[in-house]
Amino acid sequence: MACVGVFVAYLPVTTVSVSLPTIQRSLGASTADLSWVTDAFVLPMAALILTAGVVGDVHGRRKVFQAGLAFCAIGAAIALSADGLDSVEVLWTGQAFAGIGAAALLPATLGLISHAVPDPRERSKYVSLWTASLMGALAVGPMISGVILENAAWHWIFLAPIPASLLTMAAASRYVADSRAAGARRLDWPGQITAAIAITALVYAVIEGGGGSFTETRVLLALALSAASLLTFIITELRSESPMLDLKLFRSPAFSATALVAMISFLGLIGFIFVLSLYLGQVQQLGTLDAGYRMLMFTLPAMAVGPVFAQIMHKVSARILITTGLLLATGSLLSLTSIDADTSFTALAWRLIILGIGFGAVFAPMTATAINSVPHQLAGMAAAGSNAFRQVGAALGPALMSALLTTKVSDALPGHLSDAGLSASAQDRVTGAVDSGGFGAVHAVDLGADTPRMLHAFSQAFLDGIHLCLTISAAVMLVAAAVAVVLLRRPRPSAPAPSAPARRREEPALNG
Repeated sequence: MACVGVFVAYLPVTTVSVSLPTIQRSLGASTADLSWVTDAFVLPMAALILTAGVVGDVHGRRKVFQAGLAFCAIGAAIALSADGLDSVEVLWTGQAFAGIGAAALLPATLGLISHAVPDPRERSKYVSLWTASLMGALAVGPMISGVILENAAWHWIFLAPIPASLLTMAAASRYVADSRAAGARRLDWPGQITAAIAITALVYAVIEGGGGSFTETRVLLALALSAASLLTFIITELRSESPMLDLKLFRSPAFSATALVAMISFLGLIGFIFVLSLYLGQVQQLGTLDAGYRMLMFTLPAMAVGPVFAQIMHKVSARILITTGLLLATGSLLSLTSIDADTSFTALAWRLIILGIGFGAVFAPMTATAINSVPHQLAGMAAAGSNAFRQVGAALGPALMSALLTTKVSDALPGHLSDAGLSASAQDRVTGAVDSGGFGAVHAVDLGADTPRMLHAFSQAFLDGIHLCLTISAAVMLVAAAVAVVLLRRPRPSAPAPSAPARRREEPALNG
């Protein structure tokens, strides 16, 4: 059931991502609006995942598991009405509810696994199935969207999560045993509030700064608010008797490494998926189903090799597996910088397959190492913390790539229009349409006989932006690999954590 839960939680990620070009045309959304479609889902995950872990520890993980499924169903139902109301804001609201559900599901599912399988070696096998289910959702999502969009309006992509969530809720009430964390934990509202403000303000600043200017007063205020909230969060957690995230976890080099690698790699991954979706839709003009086939070239290898790498974790160190996977991902992303509007399925597929294998080598060892590097009693907090860092990266990915893409395309478009031989008035019409309506507005501009040249110039400018984003993503993966090399060590067996009353006198040993 834990695997089903994480499948439901991650289903909206690529289901929505490959549908972004269609959503943009239908709702007239800008590129910044599109990044909020993704981030409206990811932000609640990043902001609430630690609190959800504490609630599960205190009140029972099965209750949190079922509440998460309920929020996923509610969010999908709200998003389902966005097309009829012709409102991107309604879509954001639905995505936010689904994100709250996913925030509850991720720590609850890992907590259920940790409780049911206390042995680290045996637990790694189940964590690999958990990560395979996550990748399975990323693989199935594009195909569901493709089939639906070939035959119906885009909002029907949100129908499937409703019965999936409700059926899983019914099954969980019978087949999932409840569990709680040993010892006394309390909700840490000061930590929760300051963490949520810090994350939301940072992502807001990146998105709005990329869509406009990073020197705008509101953007600078958001960055300052994020920094102040982060500092307050750190001070609050250090002083709290029941912290949402015990910062002493970072005494473990292995936990610190996996948290940083999770954040950095997911920034690159989710940002890449966002950019790839726009490339397939805007540049190659592919339908959603054709785009979904190409997405499978990444997600299926990642899902297939993940359990294989999990099985050899006890023979090959996580440091080697994670570093090798990240270097494969780096090489694949660099090779993708040569794609153009005419890149064939085969030429794209082999690059995506290498990327999938690389990430398949990272996911399971990264998650298992985060849990196994701390005492068993802290495994739930470690899992929630690792997932929180992962979702912060996932929220920043589309925001950063949207900002880079918008800036680069806007800068490059006038030059390409001029090279295409368009008149100054035609150039002004195209750039004006992009400034006011986003990239999707280009396809509504009719320049008569000059329209094909205009579209070709736009594709070239868009490719300039894609290549920049891919280069940055590759650099991000290389940084993650460097973090893994420096900080990751094979963890020693965890020592038992002291009882809750003794915690104030003696901190549990954290292994690196």
